[in-house]
Amino acid sequence: MVPGEESILTNLRRGALEYCVLASLRGGASYGRDIARQLTDDGLLAGGEGTLYPLLARLRKSGMVETRWQESTSGPPRRYYTVTPDGERALDVFVRAWEPFRTAVDTTLGKGSS
Repeated sequence: MVPGEESILTNLRRGALEYCVLASLRGGASYGRDIARQLTDDGLLAGGEGTLYPLLARLRKSGMVETRWQESTSGPPRRYYTVTPDGERALDVFVRAWEPFRTAVDTTLGKGSS
C-alpha cells in the first residue's frame, strides 16, 4: 500500500460499510463470521472482523438487523443476522444517494486523469 492509502480506505469504509453489511443480508440470514469473510476477502471493504462485530451490534441496537441464535453442529450456538424492514429502507435510501455520488466522483476523477 502506498503512504496514505490505508487512511483513505478507513474513511471510505466508515461511510459505506454498514450499508454493505445490510446488502449482504438481503439474500437471507447469515452468521457473523460468514459476513466477515464476504466483506474482508478482498481486504478493501472491511479491514477485519474486529470492526465488523461492533458494527453488527450497532445495527441491531438501531433496529436495522435482528438476530436469532441457532444451534451449530460444529461448536457453540451461532448468532444469525437478518435485515429488518427498517434496514431495507435505509439501504434503499443509501443506494439512491450512492449512485449519483459515485458517478460524480468517477466523473471528477476521470477529468483529473486526462
